[in-house]
Amino acid sequence: MSRIEKAMEKAARLRQGAVTAENTVSHHLAFPTDSHDPQERQDAAVAATSDSPLLVNLNTPYSAGAEEFRKVKGILLNKTKEDGFRNTIMITSALPGEGKTLTSLNLAISLAEEFDHTVLLVEADLRRPGIHKYLALEEKPGFSSCLLGEADLRDAIIPTGIGKLSIIRAGHSVPNPAELFSSQRARDLVNEMKTRYPDRYIIFDTPPILPFTEARSLAALVDSTIFVAMERHATTRDIKESLELLKGNNLLGIIYNGTEQTVGDKRYSYYRQYAEKTE
Repeated sequence: MSRIEKAMEKAARLRQGAVTAENTVSHHLAFPTDSHDPQERQDAAVAATSDSPLLVNLNTPYSAGAEEFRKVKGILLNKTKEDGFRNTIMITSALPGEGKTLTSLNLAISLAEEFDHTVLLVEADLRRPGIHKYLALEEKPGFSSCLLGEADLRDAIIPTGIGKLSIIRAGHSVPNPAELFSSQRARDLVNEMKTRYPDRYIIFDTPPILPFTEARSLAALVDSTIFVAMERHATTRDIKESLELLKGNNLLGIIYNGTEQTVGDKRYSYYRQYAEKTE
């Protein structure tokens, strides 16, 4: 378990006494399903479940951690609508273990609470997928099957029953993920996701950018990138090298993760300052 997971779990346990039954019903709210597609609406009866304290926007929606993600969501909503609707967003980090998957999940859940948008979270880390560790999802063809042309996009989408959130799992392992992400098929698939529904945000949880090349290829296909950096994990050199690799790919900002300072504004201010510097 990474430092951010340990820190969030500890914080969740400390808050447990203050969390009321009212605070824990966000995933039972009767939002419309994330779909205009009849088949997706039919499949929405199968709901994803989780009791993980790390999914703060699902299980402790009034906690300080959930509020931080709502602040990040507010920044994201503003920045992605400044020039059209830039709805495809990649979330990555320099190294493994910096909390990018938890960031992707909590941010996607928070976005799915919006009435104006649906959300599709794509598990694009084919080497070390992690979303299934936090949500009980049904088995369906995954992102790898779509990239290989083995499955249609609609066959891979899993409505979760959590707000207006749907997920595409990573799917089966492949020997050449880097080649898949740099293919014309990947470009066409991302474009299909972007244009299929005009109100949908698509969030890609990718591999870390330094050890693997998939995130670098995907960064050229999406509208924007969010970079996750964990305190005392990646070095300054790692972060600078990663940001250099992302140069020219519309970096929205950096989420500073795993800080031991529990005052809510500290984490938000750090994110905001980096967002301004990278415009």
